[in-house]
Amino acid sequence: MRGSDVRNDSLFSYVSCEARVPAGHPLRPIRAVVDEVLEVLSPDFEGMYSKVGRPSIPPEKLLRASLLQAFYSIRSERQLMEQMDYNLLFRWFAGLSMDAAVWDVTVFTTNRDRLLAGDVATKFLSAVVAQARARDLLSDEHFSVDGTLLDAWASMKSFRPKDGGDEPPGPGRNAGRDFRGEKRSNRTHASTTDPEAKLYRKADGQPSRLAYMGHVLMENRNGLVVGAMVTQATGTAEREAALGMIEALKPRGSITLGADKAYDVQAFVKDLRARTVKPHVARNDQRRPDGTLRRGSAIDGRTTRHPGYAITPAHPLAHRGGVRLDQDCRRPAQNPPQGHRPHRLGLCPQPRASNQKQRPQMKKTGTQTGFSAAC
Repeated sequence: MRGSDVRNDSLFSYVSCEARVPAGHPLRPIRAVVDEVLEVLSPDFEGMYSKVGRPSIPPEKLLRASLLQAFYSIRSERQLMEQMDYNLLFRWFAGLSMDAAVWDVTVFTTNRDRLLAGDVATKFLSAVVAQARARDLLSDEHFSVDGTLLDAWASMKSFRPKDGGDEPPGPGRNAGRDFRGEKRSNRTHASTTDPEAKLYRKADGQPSRLAYMGHVLMENRNGLVVGAMVTQATGTAEREAALGMIEALKPRGSITLGADKAYDVQAFVKDLRARTVKPHVARNDQRRPDGTLRRGSAIDGRTTRHPGYAITPAHPLAHRGGVRLDQDCRRPAQNPPQGHRPHRLGLCPQPRASNQKQRPQMKKTGTQTGFSAAC
């Protein structure tokens, strides 16, 4: 029998946001971790706010909403507040009830920026890392580092000469500009909307864009982030950030650091060894068309002779040992092994054996589950 399309708007609702969220939703364990960290940071919040005056947006809700914006790649705070108004999952994670009013966009951004200005983001990440360390989930000996470009909120039209010697912009709020044939560099040009953004090209054949660089340091046991920072986009930013994050770890003994070919530089490898860090960096041997060596690698037999070098995630042969670190979160690594299919959450599982009757034996690679984060 066909049901009738009749609206039954009840005066009262007895179903909470908690009941609407599935028990197996990925945000549930994340919410538990976040709540535990926010409880640790509560004394810091007390010192940042006055004892008198009108209550502001709770800092706990500000941080949870900021995490949602990062998790779901929401482009603006205005869109975040729009989704907070009708998305029950977002309301539950942020801590808003079904009938609670959503904050004004300007009020939210002002309170959020004031909160982050107190170095709360660094304290939040440190508390998460401390929580994982207390549960013995972190490796103290094996780490991997990588960097990526972060697009700046500035258009290429805003990249103008510092001396103001270019033609005036056309009429209108978003007037066009013809910069063909103009030689532009960070030394002579700067963005008028974001002066700290730098013009950077990731590789040959790639377009130049205004960007920053994000850097992440992970431990290799469970692929958890133990260090992160954002710098200006320069040719040495990745290596300088890697050294800074390693020093912030304050390792007690010798450790290993996996990295891709971009880190294969003599000075960087020398600095790592001076800090008792074994450079498990992928070799960047460049050869001419005739086969002669054009550029030698800074990684020599002192590193490659150890079996652990071949199973480091940044090494080209790492997938043979059961671990592979993709260079880009949005696509699988180049030349993946046969049967390799990246997981939708960025985890790289063990490659399937060609003979389904005989399961391959997992090698010990320093991981507990045989998975590693893709970036």
